Amino acid sequence: MTEILKEISCAHCGAPLSVKPGEIVVTCRYCGFTGVIETGRPFEFEHSLIVNEYSDAQITESARTWMRTSFSAPRDLASKAMIVENSLFYLPFWLVVAEARSHFKGIFERISPPVTKESDIENRYDWLVLARRGSDFPTRAYEIPLEAKIPYDFKKIEANAKVLNAELDAREARELAQTEIRNLHEFLAKDRVDKIIEMNTEFDVKNTLYLHSPIWFVNYEYRKQRYRILLDGATAETIKGDLPPPEFKLL
Repeated sequence: MTEILKEISCAHCGAPLSVKPGEIVVTCRYCGFTGVIETGRPFEFEHSLIVNEYSDAQITESARTWMRTSFSAPRDLASKAMIVENSLFYLPFWLVVAEARSHFKGIFERISPPVTKESDIENRYDWLVLARRGSDFPTRAYEIPLEAKIPYDFKKIEANAKVLNAELDAREARELAQTEIRNLHEFLAKDRVDKIIEMNTEFDVKNTLYLHSPIWFVNYEYRKQRYRILLDGATAETIKGDLPPPEFKLL
């Protein structure tokens, strides 16, 4: 992601904005102004920030604690692993607040004779969508600390941190959230019936929020192989970590 598509000026302070391919919601690093790149108009949704609370050294220690306490990690991982790089990114997320109700009909085949059943699945969601395309970030595993969010303030972001812009707009985020919620409801329905005949889902989107959250990318090396750990900068909790494969010794 080092290729720059073009440079434009911030509509608020005039500072240069480096815009990469695909980015459509851009935040100025110099004044914090957020705008829509296609039109230059100010951003129309709430833009929040979750502040990083941990230093590079503290994140390294949190990563080693995770290595020591991970059940399937090699016993010498924490002592032998070499931390190669810690990088702090402020990733852009859309939070889609919605109520969803699915009504489904299906066949329950676990008894004889099979019976047709109807039921509903209803829930309220704070559904998180990463506003970047082609990423494998484990959004469902990330318990974003919403209680820590504040209005976006560029002065609270570290100089060495990288702030990524959004490649998805609010409409795309809502559509993606609805698709993922439908898939979740279908998965839950299959726990009640063996074959779904029909299923309809209705949504009531209450709000859509845009926020940046601090994520530490910790790269480490163990026995000449590279691995990665993702940690929440607000809590230092591990979001996802790659472990070396287990070793098998011949008896």
